Amino acid sequence: MHRRAMLTGMTMLAAPALAQGDASLGAAGWTHGEYDGIRPARFRATADGVALEGEGAGSFIWRRVEGAAACLSWRWRVELGPPPTDLTRRGGDDRAVSLAVGFSAFPSRAGFVTRSQHALAQSQAGGHRLPRAVLIYAWGGTGQEPPHFYSPWMGGLGRVRVLRPATTPNGRWFEERVDLAAHWRESFGGEAPPLQEIAIGTDTDDTRARFSAQVERIRFAAC
Repeated sequence: MHRRAMLTGMTMLAAPALAQGDASLGAAGWTHGEYDGIRPARFRATADGVALEGEGAGSFIWRRVEGAAACLSWRWRVELGPPPTDLTRRGGDDRAVSLAVGFSAFPSRAGFVTRSQHALAQSQAGGHRLPRAVLIYAWGGTGQEPPHFYSPWMGGLGRVRVLRPATTPNGRWFEERVDLAAHWRESFGGEAPPLQEIAIGTDTDDTRARFSAQVERIRFAAC
């Protein structure tokens, strides 16, 4: 991904330009955001989630959430996606779909430089109040990545877990359930701050691959 290193509320360091998406997204509470210089994906709301598709594209949708870190569940499927790429490296780190959860406070380890980068990104993000840390769950990658690792785009403020590598069978629903508080402790240390937003994104601009995916039944509940 060839992007400027500025934090968004999605999955990497980049400054978003908010875009007008399918009208069904707004009715469902989602806002569509584009990456600078990257062809946007096509998102649309479904009965209980969203569908996304495109080719050699990348963008995201996000919406506000509130409350304490709890367990998050959803189901997703990929009909088409990019080949395996190493998600630990900048450039070439394509994925069919990812789900990211943004938090309202910095990790205790975030230093002056990281906080300054965040402040610069916020100055370019307009009215979108950016999360100060993000947990990212990806469908993509080689499957050889560490169990969780820092996003190469987020300067220590994003932690990635590959739940389904790119070799996962297409055309099947997979159910997921993650403990956000536990993953925060493993990723950043200490107790998780309140939730701020959730985002769904995709990125295939390096491989130029076609993709088609769905994410449904997104639920927060006590663990």
